[in-house]
Formats: sequence, C-alpha cells, structure tokens
Amino acid sequence: MEYSGDGTDGATAPMAISATISSSFSPSQSPNNSSSQLSHTTCPPQVVLSPCAACKILRRRCVEKCVLAPYFPPTEPLKFTIAHRVFGASNIIKLLQELPESQRADAVSSMVYEANARLRDPVYGCAGSICQLQKQVSELQAELAKAKAEVLNMQCQQSNLLSMILMEMEPSTPPQQTPYENLNFFPDDVNLISSVFDPLWT
Repeated sequence: MEYSGDGTDGATAPMAISATISSSFSPSQSPNNSSSQLSHTTCPPQVVLSPCAACKILRRRCVEKCVLAPYFPPTEPLKFTIAHRVFGASNIIKLLQELPESQRADAVSSMVYEANARLRDPVYGCAGSICQLQKQVSELQAELAKAKAEVLNMQCQQSNLLSMILMEMEPSTPPQQTPYENLNFFPDDVNLISSVFDPLWT
C-alpha cells in the first residue's frame, strides 16, 4: 500500500471545520447579544391599576368609567364601608348618577358624615349632632350678648369718671358782677320824695 500526501493534511481538516463554526457564532451574533437587542426593542409592561375600594369590597370588576372610583379610592376602604353599611351600594350609585359631576363630591362627603353619625347615635343620627351644635350656638350667642353689655357698662363708667375728674381740675372762680349791678335808680326812701312834693299840692 502506498500512502500519498503529507501527514499534516489530516490535522488541518478538523482545524478548518472548527474555524468555520467559530466564525458562524461571532460575538456580534451571539445568542446573548440577540436577546439584549430584543429587550431594548420590546415595549414596557402596562401598569395594572388596582380597583377602587367600592369594587374591591363588592368583589366586582372595576370598569374604566366607574361611578364610584373617583370618590372611593383604593387607599380609603373604610370610607365606602361606612357609607355602604347605612345607605347600601345601589342607593349610593343611584344617587351619584342622578347628580351632576360638580355636586357628587359633596354628596359623598355628606353621606359619609351622616353614616358616621348614624353609627355613633343609632336613634337620632345626624339630627342629634345638629341639635347639639344649635344648642352650642345659642349658648355662645348669650355669652356674647352678656359680654357686650358688660363692655357698654364699663364704657359708661369710664365716661362718668372722666367727667368728674375734669370738673375737679377746673379752677373755682367767683362770679363776676356786671357794672350796672350796684346802680339803683329808685331810692329806698319813698317817704322823702313824697314829703318834698306835698307843699305843691296843698
């Protein structure tokens, strides 16, 4: 048997194959780099908003245009719990739908206040708080009228005291006589005049 060719040809063939394989997986086209490029091109994940406190308590899906969402945020679950316990969810929704948007916030505040008052005082509720406040107002008005009367009395006393002090500070001057005060046109001795004129008539 004859062996033709150099002995190094068998060794160079595997080296050539390995070079072609390494060139096909260059660093610019490696799987890691391709995944990093895809991560830059993908869109950011959408933010999932939590449902409002009303929908969370009622265990229902919170839609985009939920009537209760603007007034019962998820951070205040107690607010809806108190109103729901007294009025009920259906009545709250019905009332808000009947009102314009400019008055809904005040309506929710009123419902929450009335519900708190009803839970504190189940008999009188909000009317008991109103009566108590009216009683305080009447008492304060009576105290104010009394204070005004005392201030007026003190002002009168002060004015009287000032007038007395001014009278004491004025110098005491004797009354001045008029120049004609000592003149007497009619003499006191009327008999003397009659005795003078008596001989003329006799």
